[in-house]
Amino acid sequence: MHSDSWSILLWVYYPYLMLLSFIVGNFVRFKYFHASITAKSSEIFEKKLLIIGSTLFHVGIILAFFGHCLGMLVPMEWTSYFGITEKMYHMFGSLMMGIPAGSLAWIGIAILTYRRMTVARVFKTSSINDIIIDWVLLITITLGMCCTIYGGFVDYNYRLTIGPWVRSLFTLHPQWQLMKNVPLIYKIHVCCGFAIFGYFPYTRLVHALTLPWQYIFRRFIVYRRRIAYTK
Repeated sequence: MHSDSWSILLWVYYPYLMLLSFIVGNFVRFKYFHASITAKSSEIFEKKLLIIGSTLFHVGIILAFFGHCLGMLVPMEWTSYFGITEKMYHMFGSLMMGIPAGSLAWIGIAILTYRRMTVARVFKTSSINDIIIDWVLLITITLGMCCTIYGGFVDYNYRLTIGPWVRSLFTLHPQWQLMKNVPLIYKIHVCCGFAIFGYFPYTRLVHALTLPWQYIFRRFIVYRRRIAYTK
């Protein structure tokens, strides 16, 4: 197959297929299998590692997610308009914020994966999806950390290639040519990231989308002090 054909397959069809799986899969999961969304707790089998790993992972992954949104979806022209140079962005955004956030997420998922694989009762009650998603997350976050560190030693600006390519997917005019000369480690990280999006609806990760909106719109509950009845 011609090299351009592979590029089009990887940087056009593959991301759209994963995003389609994410959208359709979540719709079907919420519409027809809503009772299966809540993540099963294994706290009864082991608590200490779960609390530490889960806390670190959730804090780190939330920070990393918003960091990716800033890097991928916000054009350089916008940050430059506010006086943020590429050197400043790389130093404070990628290194000083990205590495701590990625480290928290990596340590957290490493603890959770270790727990799932070594605590017998947790392992026996885990589904194949639970095991796969833990390892995929661990590998993807590891690659992300490697990309961040790699970017600190080489003259490569992903905001000139990967960022515009990601935005072009949402405008339905994918500029796949931008990904041809991207370093291999970034390409693998991107592929793993989209794989997580595609696999997301079929795992317990889907519970991240279940926000308690009903508490925002429900009527206020009025509490009244009980008054003793006296004759």
